Amino acid sequence: MSNVIKFTVPGAPVGKGRPKVSTRGGKFAKMYTPEKTANYETLVAMAAQQAMVGRALLAGPVEVQMAILLPIPASWSKKKQAAAIAGQVYPTKKPDADNVVKAIFDGINGVVWNDDVQACDIVVRKRYAETPGVQVLVKPIDGLLFAA
Repeated sequence: MSNVIKFTVPGAPVGKGRPKVSTRGGKFAKMYTPEKTANYETLVAMAAQQAMVGRALLAGPVEVQMAILLPIPASWSKKKQAAAIAGQVYPTKKPDADNVVKAIFDGINGVVWNDDVQACDIVVRKRYAETPGVQVLVKPIDGLLFAA
């Protein structure tokens, strides 16, 4: 069995939202994760659990490759939509790639690996696609990057 874990989180990617603060009785502040972020992290965890199929958590340093695939705006012309599908138009809009990475990493903590501190090599691409989602590949890093 390969140590490579691959899965796709379906639907429009969601960036990690900033923590919110609520107060009770004007005295006690409580931090919480926004509902949209919490729901997305649960979806990520479910997709990752299906990919793990009884495997042990990855230990040690890992490489992560991620393709963030955003929906193409329906309001665009057919020509611009075709250009987006062909990779000629890049999604320079929200969600920010780093916030999507944070949401994915938090969703797979305790599912694929112990903690996201294990991610040492990260390759992220953000593109438009007919089927939105996030494709994730995680694999252990074997050997040294450079010879001594």
